[in-house]
Amino acid sequence: MLIYSLLHLTGYEQFPLEEIKNFRQMGARTAGHPENFLADAIETTTGPLGQGIANSVGFAMAEEIQRAQYGKKIVDHFTYVIAGDGCLMEGISHEAIALAGRHKLSKLIVMWDNNDITIDGPVSLSDKVDQVARFKAADWHVIEIDGHNPDEIDAALTEARKSDLPTMIACKTHIALGHAAQDTSKGHGALTDADQMAAAKAAYGWTTGPFEVPADVKSAWEEIGKRGADDRRAWEERFDAMSRTKREEFNRALAGDAPKKLSATIKAFKKQTSENAPKLATRASSEKTLEVLNPLYTETVGGSADLTGSNNTKTADLGVFDVDNRGGRYVYWGIREHGMAAAMNGMALHGGIRPYGGTFMCFTDYARPAMRLAALMQVPSVFVMTHDSIGLGEDGPTHQPVEHLAISRATPNTYVFRPADTVETAEAWEIALSSKKTPSVLSLTRQGLPTVRLEHKNKNLTEQGAYVLADAEGKRQVILIATGSEVEIALKARDLLQAEGIGTRVVSMPCMELFAAQDEAYRRRVLPAGPVRVGVEAAVRQGWDRWLTGERGKWNKADFVGMDRFGASAPAEELFEKFDITPQNVADKAKALL
Repeated sequence: MLIYSLLHLTGYEQFPLEEIKNFRQMGARTAGHPENFLADAIETTTGPLGQGIANSVGFAMAEEIQRAQYGKKIVDHFTYVIAGDGCLMEGISHEAIALAGRHKLSKLIVMWDNNDITIDGPVSLSDKVDQVARFKAADWHVIEIDGHNPDEIDAALTEARKSDLPTMIACKTHIALGHAAQDTSKGHGALTDADQMAAAKAAYGWTTGPFEVPADVKSAWEEIGKRGADDRRAWEERFDAMSRTKREEFNRALAGDAPKKLSATIKAFKKQTSENAPKLATRASSEKTLEVLNPLYTETVGGSADLTGSNNTKTADLGVFDVDNRGGRYVYWGIREHGMAAAMNGMALHGGIRPYGGTFMCFTDYARPAMRLAALMQVPSVFVMTHDSIGLGEDGPTHQPVEHLAISRATPNTYVFRPADTVETAEAWEIALSSKKTPSVLSLTRQGLPTVRLEHKNKNLTEQGAYVLADAEGKRQVILIATGSEVEIALKARDLLQAEGIGTRVVSMPCMELFAAQDEAYRRRVLPAGPVRVGVEAAVRQGWDRWLTGERGKWNKADFVGMDRFGASAPAEELFEKFDITPQNVADKAKALL
């Protein structure tokens, strides 16, 4: 309610008094936790504790990168955070403060509301960490103040803005100050008793009724709200003084628009790939795609959670973001998948930055809360997840994702791409880097895959979600639907079936979400009624039945070849044999349904 009240008081048109009265009601901008997409002045969605402080690292990094690109006259702002005890208990906070300290993000200022209370009771029930020492150990400037003293707050903020380190201001406070619930867990929300409310108002000398703001108070706040107008006009003059090229690039990146040359660049790359037909792991295909895309974008910022050489996310032109190179566009995140993903979201929310970051597909488990929030907040972060199946081989079941595709696909407003070759990988990147409101997960292989798109098409077929890669010769009796590394297996199974006179269509389905978004007529052309269907993917079946038994399919005319248990440690080829994800088994499953 603090942010909603301040936005109302300072005169934001989106927050009239009616919105305050409708707190937590259906259709109101004043949701139970602030949602960035409901109002212009709400910068991020921070309901899950710890996400906000991790987002702030991304905001501060984005400011540093853009200041290096456009100059201090155009980009020069602080990022302020109010964090509570719970925010600092969450493990992600450690990842965030370590990153901020390592990179000396001096324009990041965190105010810790140190009231020693959580929902269960005193902080001491579960924690005794010395937060001041903790921040100092992470190379932050720390200031301790009385959080109820305006003069100390002002002095601390002034000092913080002069520091060459990120600053944490430890504000000693009392929760529900002046209320009967002061310094108790009830101060979090159980403040509805009428007598107690009256007593608290009396303690403050507040005599007006509910939702009544005296005219002089409202007027004073509105003047505070207007204080930035002169600064805004001055900034616009400086912006207009920049070269036209710089202005257009700034506005394009901020709007999330793709560079004009994107489509032509992708088409040329696809044509070259189809002609040369390389055998590459799709993680390597991703790297080759980025090598042609990153020079087009000034706003892509890549990174990896200590797996740069495995994720293939770094291209030579980016430069490394560091204290002495603020214009670098590659971040070494360290072993901090969660912090990386949340900071990426902060970059995207800041605007003018398109972040992508990599780790192993199995470790989406560590990044999951921030990946979910990317979808909820409608920001186009790109999560590059390599080593996407038992195909990674000897690292074994701890590293072999089985359920992770299903988890990502179950998340609303998320594109999950599992490309079959370099061409589909390039198409997936084109979509991901053009998206404005949907994050993408790129599920990429460790093992080499042949080029299956040998006939060049200017059209982005991945944008349709699924398409006919190889059609039946003769009467169509079987449709094999596959993704990623299993498209090769489906094509070989088709050869076996066609050799027996069984007409078989192979459908590549690199993105289920985009296929679901196609009109009924297109989906019917790709998956017509009649033929038996077999899905092929080295993962669990969950999520597949819409395409196997739905969409004109039948439960007794469909089957699936994939995983129903965890993997094992062995070379990839042996694992595919062990788990029966083979052309012969796919062909046998199809024949059994005929």
